[in-house]
Amino acid sequence: MDSKNVLLEVKDLHTGFRIKDNYFDAVDGVSFTLSRNEKLAIVGESGCGKSTLATAIIGLHNRKNTKITGEIIYNDDNLVEYSEVDYNKIRGNDIGMIFQDPLASLNPLMTIGAQIEEALYYHTKLNKEQRKHRVIELLDQVGITYPERMAKQYPHELSGGMRQRVIIAIALSCKPPIIIADEPTTALDVTIQAQILDLLNEIQDETESGIILITHDLGVVAETADRVAVMYAGQFVEIGPVQEIFNNPKHPYTRSLLKSIPQSNDVVDEEGELHVIQGVVPPLTRLPRQGCRFKERIPWIDESAHETNPQLHEVGPDHFVRCTCHEHFFFPEEVE
Repeated sequence: MDSKNVLLEVKDLHTGFRIKDNYFDAVDGVSFTLSRNEKLAIVGESGCGKSTLATAIIGLHNRKNTKITGEIIYNDDNLVEYSEVDYNKIRGNDIGMIFQDPLASLNPLMTIGAQIEEALYYHTKLNKEQRKHRVIELLDQVGITYPERMAKQYPHELSGGMRQRVIIAIALSCKPPIIIADEPTTALDVTIQAQILDLLNEIQDETESGIILITHDLGVVAETADRVAVMYAGQFVEIGPVQEIFNNPKHPYTRSLLKSIPQSNDVVDEEGELHVIQGVVPPLTRLPRQGCRFKERIPWIDESAHETNPQLHEVGPDHFVRCTCHEHFFFPEEVE
């Protein structure tokens, strides 16, 4: 990987939440890089730490109840050491975020135009007239018809798809080199999903930004991502090029996720039922901190197959897998 093109480097990042008198890591030792013009997808079940990782990068956690250690390197600075004042200078300008719930993210008392203009006011030297022009330009760019009228409307007057486009316009207003998209197509119908993803592609082609796409939709990942990081219980269990992950998955969790997609006959057993991963992601306070975190959900694999302290092992070019259990994994129904 060309280090000159690396926009963001995360090293051994831990994000712990205080519960009573102890801190419990929801993100536990995560490391990765994001390059210019790259889409890195982070996938996994709800509760695995994806959104916690995103909000740690953009500095939105309440420091009174959160303990963050490790390094988030941007422009040779460690953002973990940034104060709120320092973060305000880069949040929106250098790192933009597309939030999962646009209605909860938008201010119901401000017009759409005013909310987009806010970021321009803080981070650019544009005068009022130039800002107004830029707002209309952004609304047009994200595919909103009649942008002059839309700028005067309030969030509750817009459909879900329109609100998501507004959130994207806000995130892109200052043309940040890094964009974090947290479930940008959740709760949108298939047609609108495709339009939003096409829009992200167009924006990336124009700005060469690096995009971190957080999702549980593997179909979206297959269509858009360059690399995929599979996250489980606060850790990356597999990371590699998108074609390698889909065509040659290694970790039992990755293979189980892919087998759960209802797209082909091989995910349906003889009784006509879809493959279901046993169990659930354990709660934060009961998360195993030693050994393979996925072993409780694959009890048919012998204890000796797991590492005591699972590490990421390179199994192919830029393809890494955590724990040796992948070498011994099988689906019981396939053996039967």
